[in-house]
Amino acid sequence: MDFHIFNTVFRDNEEYDVVGFTMAGEQNLGTVETGERKYPPKLAGKLYPNGVPIYPETDMEKIIKEKNVDQVVLAYSDLSHVYVMHLASRALASGADFKLIGIKKAMLKSKRPVIAICAVRTGCGKSQTSQKVCQLLHDMGIKFVAIREPMPYGDLVEQTCMRMATYEDLNIHKCTIEEREEYEAYVEKGFVIYTGVDYGVILKEAEKEADVIVWDGGNNEISFYVPDLQIVVADPLRPGHEITYHPGEVNARIADVVIINKVNSAKKEDVETVRKNIKEINPKAIIIEANSVVTTERPEIVKGKKVLVVEDGPTLTHGGTSYGAGVIAAKQLGCEVIDPRPYAVGSIKDTYKNFPNLGKILPAMGYNDEQMKELEETINKSKCDAVLVGTPFDLARLLKINKPSVRVRYKIEEIGKPDLREIIEDFLKKHKLK
Repeated sequence: MDFHIFNTVFRDNEEYDVVGFTMAGEQNLGTVETGERKYPPKLAGKLYPNGVPIYPETDMEKIIKEKNVDQVVLAYSDLSHVYVMHLASRALASGADFKLIGIKKAMLKSKRPVIAICAVRTGCGKSQTSQKVCQLLHDMGIKFVAIREPMPYGDLVEQTCMRMATYEDLNIHKCTIEEREEYEAYVEKGFVIYTGVDYGVILKEAEKEADVIVWDGGNNEISFYVPDLQIVVADPLRPGHEITYHPGEVNARIADVVIINKVNSAKKEDVETVRKNIKEINPKAIIIEANSVVTTERPEIVKGKKVLVVEDGPTLTHGGTSYGAGVIAAKQLGCEVIDPRPYAVGSIKDTYKNFPNLGKILPAMGYNDEQMKELEETINKSKCDAVLVGTPFDLARLLKINKPSVRVRYKIEEIGKPDLREIIEDFLKKHKLK
């Protein structure tokens, strides 16, 4: 989000002198250990021939003082409102103004109709919702592409605009595990997904081959594009987060449709809490309830066995949850879940120290080759009969796992009417695409 805000608001804007970006380790797990980084000159524009430095967020006060900073701009996501105000207090106490960029400046306008799927938190089920919307468009004969919120962990210039339609594309673009968790599901279905760093460039390329753009927003980020239909996913397993996290509450307030997902695993009173909160802040939104349905491939391999559960990394780390689809599948199949912590090595061991909520679950960390090897070693050292892979991609395609492994899949199923099909059909009629 920070690169996008720079590109849309500050690049080539002579009214400002951007002295740097800051990077929060808990939010940028793929870059925190990679040493000195810069937003490169080729992307930074004519005003920054040497690029723009990237500093640790912990140095914010020092940077404000040394660079005589007038304004601090918050441009990342999945933060509690309290955390946002702590950042604001730090900036204000150091003598700088604290600023947020509104949707009018942050969103680019597309020539094509845009369906934006966002969420109030990481791990609500936004990806499964985005993929269902894409499947519906495909089944209706609509030319579309998906565009995903960025995960720029490598060479930023090389990652300016990435188009992925095959498994080989994932290798060409040196995708991390976190990236594969999001992109592979599209590739598997034969769909095209774009991502990268410069979303103006990405949009122009996507518009060449699509009649509809589907924005698949990461974390609880706002859409980078002006939506013609805004669908937002909320999580009743974390009731109240829809009005206490930034910018998730922004998404909830501007949504045309709010999907309360995971109803099948949530308490009825928590579902009602989410519904009540949404109605209070956005009474015009259509509210849809949905189940997140978990299925296991080849369940006979793990049924009743001692298993290691590997879950989606971001959902467990900065998403703050303690389990995902893998644990649900393990309970369904009567499995005994082993504790992987005694077998953790290297940065995987450090991840458990940094995120005590993880417990007996192994997050699929793999932001570089070394960390992927550490994840592989942790899995292979674990004393279990099999591995339940709750990540949204085929982990065994990337790692050499020395024991049987099965994939856990999850999909969204709406309850009652209207459902997503009706919502999409109305959208297409409105834009004369059906």
